[in-house]
Amino acid sequence: MFLDRVKISIKAGDGGKGAVSFLRNKMTANGGPDGGDGGKGGDIIFKATDDINTLYSFRFKKKFVAENGSDGAKKNQTGKNGKDEIIFVPTGTVLINPENDKIIADLSENGAVFRALKGGAGGHGNNYFKSSIKQAPSFSQTGEVTKGKEVILELKTIADVGLIGFPNVGKSTLLSVISNANPKIANYPFTTIYPNLGVVEVLGETYVVADIPGLIEGASEGLGLGHYFLKHIERVRLLVHLIDISESEGRDFLNDYVVINEELVKYRESLKDVKQIVVFSKCDLIDESELKNRLKKFEDKFKIKDYICISSITYSGVDELKKRILENLKKIPKKPALQVEDFDFDKKDIQTIEIKRNDDGSFEVFGGRIENLTRGVILSDPRSFAYFQTKLKEMGVIDMLIEKGLKDGDTVIIKDITFVYTK
Repeated sequence: MFLDRVKISIKAGDGGKGAVSFLRNKMTANGGPDGGDGGKGGDIIFKATDDINTLYSFRFKKKFVAENGSDGAKKNQTGKNGKDEIIFVPTGTVLINPENDKIIADLSENGAVFRALKGGAGGHGNNYFKSSIKQAPSFSQTGEVTKGKEVILELKTIADVGLIGFPNVGKSTLLSVISNANPKIANYPFTTIYPNLGVVEVLGETYVVADIPGLIEGASEGLGLGHYFLKHIERVRLLVHLIDISESEGRDFLNDYVVINEELVKYRESLKDVKQIVVFSKCDLIDESELKNRLKKFEDKFKIKDYICISSITYSGVDELKKRILENLKKIPKKPALQVEDFDFDKKDIQTIEIKRNDDGSFEVFGGRIENLTRGVILSDPRSFAYFQTKLKEMGVIDMLIEKGLKDGDTVIIKDITFVYTK
């Protein structure tokens, strides 16, 4: 099965907890704090590889979680960092943010790497909170808890050349003749239900050709398989447009040329600028005089004389086509990666402070900056809670609450912490 678009869930590892520990040994009965910091959580990393050419494996596994960081330990030992989760995707995979359809990354080169999510920071051990005033803090900080995200993976085939044309014009047969590909071939519409890739070798050089399936009239609006696969044409540098000049399927070959080009432009206006080689296939099925007559009609109607006639069965014209493709590719630069808008997919909120008043008169404080602060609060520890109250004043939270109407005796809720305000 070919799969070229899938939504998956990803989550970086949480940070490890900081340790609460005090130095104890034969020589030191009541040493100072020596609790180490927690380790950083693992990152989520995407890496492109030529070893796979479909997103099929994501049909079975759609959730990826990096390893959490280990907790800190005594003797100021920092916890071990969590292992990164490396997700291998086919070269040509585009990452999309489903919340706004923005492109996050374009892994258009083999080995390209994108760090999608960073692991949570490890919490500080009690040694970090030591000061001239707090010489023996008995509290530490929990690790940063990361939030999961969803991302869409979409594969846009990496190929130099795209074979286009109606079903049954001979694209799959041609690909099997000129390359190492072994596509399914039969005489019914949509035999090709996913892009087949083949490597062509000619004059000591190689290029990659993709058989693009599903182009019919209305493909750009979603008819047939065209809308689903037209995206695979976007990266190619050269189009080989196959037209069944024998009209063996009962279609008008002149109209075929018009329809396919119209569908390309409807799907993406820029495709009209992609160089095309017009190739008339199945030339062995009509006699020479009729072939000349039809070629003349094509020249007169479209003012095009640069085309090639082939037969994939008799191999007539095939070598000439392979060489013509190579000549054209040498003149056409490779397409750059898709433009990625500059925004932080993994942006962490560490600044916001928001306050709301509940129906019962209590005040609730929340936001990214508050989330970070509460990681180090232990209600049962007077020093920890005192540190928490001091930070609230330093951050201006108490002043903000008073501006919102906070009075002596009112209840304040901050995450799992609830306390009564007293002046």
